[in-house]
Amino acid sequence: MSIDVQHARQICERILSGFDDYRDRFRDITRGARVRFEQADWQGSQQAAMERIALYNAFTRRLLDELKDDLASIPVEDWPALKREYQTLIQRRPDFDLAETVFNTVFRKTWTGHFLNDSNAFVTEPIHGRRKTDMSLTRLFGPSYDLSKLLREVLDSYSFDVPWLDKEECVGLMVDVMRESIPLLRGAQEVSFEMLTPVFYRNKGAYLVGRMFLGEHDFPIAIPIHNDGEGAPGSLYVDTVIWTDSDLSIIFSFTRAYFMVDTDYPSALVDFLKQLLPKKKIWELYTSVGYYKHGKTEFYRGFLSHLEESDDQFRIAEGIKGLVMCVFTLPSYQVVFKVIKDRFAPTKSVTREQVREAYYLVKTHDRVGRMADTQEFTNFVFPRERFSEEVLTELLKVCASSVTLTEDEVIISHLYTERLMTPLNLYIDGKSDFELQQVMDEYGNAIKQLAAANIFPGDMLLKNFGVTRHGRVVFYDYDEICYLTDVNFREIPKSDHPEDQYGAEPWYSVEANDVFPEEFRTFLLNNAQLREVFSENHEDLYDIEFWKEMQDNIRNNKVMDVFPYRRKRRLTRNQNRIINQG
Repeated sequence: MSIDVQHARQICERILSGFDDYRDRFRDITRGARVRFEQADWQGSQQAAMERIALYNAFTRRLLDELKDDLASIPVEDWPALKREYQTLIQRRPDFDLAETVFNTVFRKTWTGHFLNDSNAFVTEPIHGRRKTDMSLTRLFGPSYDLSKLLREVLDSYSFDVPWLDKEECVGLMVDVMRESIPLLRGAQEVSFEMLTPVFYRNKGAYLVGRMFLGEHDFPIAIPIHNDGEGAPGSLYVDTVIWTDSDLSIIFSFTRAYFMVDTDYPSALVDFLKQLLPKKKIWELYTSVGYYKHGKTEFYRGFLSHLEESDDQFRIAEGIKGLVMCVFTLPSYQVVFKVIKDRFAPTKSVTREQVREAYYLVKTHDRVGRMADTQEFTNFVFPRERFSEEVLTELLKVCASSVTLTEDEVIISHLYTERLMTPLNLYIDGKSDFELQQVMDEYGNAIKQLAAANIFPGDMLLKNFGVTRHGRVVFYDYDEICYLTDVNFREIPKSDHPEDQYGAEPWYSVEANDVFPEEFRTFLLNNAQLREVFSENHEDLYDIEFWKEMQDNIRNNKVMDVFPYRRKRRLTRNQNRIINQG
């Protein structure tokens, strides 16, 4: 017997009522970003980011507990009718896309033994495709031949309850650097801007995002505004101006914390960002602005679509096999799939649950451009025909408890997805001296910036870092990760017996959280050339005082500056004036 329509509507309304409460709280936290920015409350910003990430799971647990009796009374065969009723209720909502993901979550949590499909959930396409909205999220400036005037109007159009350090000088410097770097601006040329009205907040920055039109050409634009927190005579200043899709892509990178940006129309916001960043996937953009759960929905949609358009097979990811994870990838898709092994190597003392906790820590922590974001999936279904026997054999050998095979499918009960990168230990092969200097400097900077963000990677070998398409070095092996403040940095005690240093065991006691930085010199890099290149800029990593100072800074609540662009691109202050360092 099919579900009663009235009963179905009541259940759907209760789901949406819970969703509304969640959205209200999500948006409250997001809107609070402006005040936190104006007050230079950087600790509060970090706490708010963690709180917002935790909202979704807390909301769905509460909702499922409230609805468990009603949902249990509905056989799985009746869920298509429930979906149709829900679809009717959400079709005019500005956040219909996020509402679809909530329904998918409710079904998946209710029927753990069944898989999502288009009859019982919103899988392959949103209800209106990529629905367009009549609601404009942008403001137009110009056209005008006066670039200074337009940039001044852009800055004036955004309200902050904090004075500027020197807005006119900011405008002047932006004009100078843009004309110097964009040849089309050097002659008489009409310019106009289309800017998103909501501000993008993250870390210590408030980003104004849009695009600039120059005749037939258009350029993405991002203007990061910083607050030095000093107050009178002013605190705000433009830190730089970004105008290439490559630089903007780094700002929206998967290695960064999620933006705080408030909108009624998430899909319209993402569609505009997609115009600025055509190489970014829709799922990446949803995730970057904080809708990471809907990012999972869009990832799966995009993945299914890609499978339809490709025919290559999954293969084991290149690089040294992990001791904790089995990692495979599809060569035509820039993502890896990571499955926790059933048993770990004897050298690993972590448990399966500790590994999951480590990945959640990375999800909620500020990744400072040096850790890859991941998405966590349960019961992920793959077409069996796309797996070689080699990959299936490996999965069944090391991850059998997580893998189910049917005639047509490979079902993995739990996995993480992560952007594909080139393992650092492979990247360095065949590189020139100059390229080695660059990437080794990046490697050292990655370790230092993670430390400043209160993250100690644990295993810092080259194989646990990857290189992005932009040349950034990123840490991606999280099973031994911990807070820097939990580590006990020590010097190796002196021995009265010279022969002790040749013994198989240390002559001193070592606790689980003890780390000896002087060992990094030989432990991290066994290649003399790499060690020499690395030490040119990062000799201080071998010194216990570096690590102690980092710990002191963290305990004193000092929040590091995180710039998603090169420091030489900054327009910085000098004796209360703004100067061009670039």
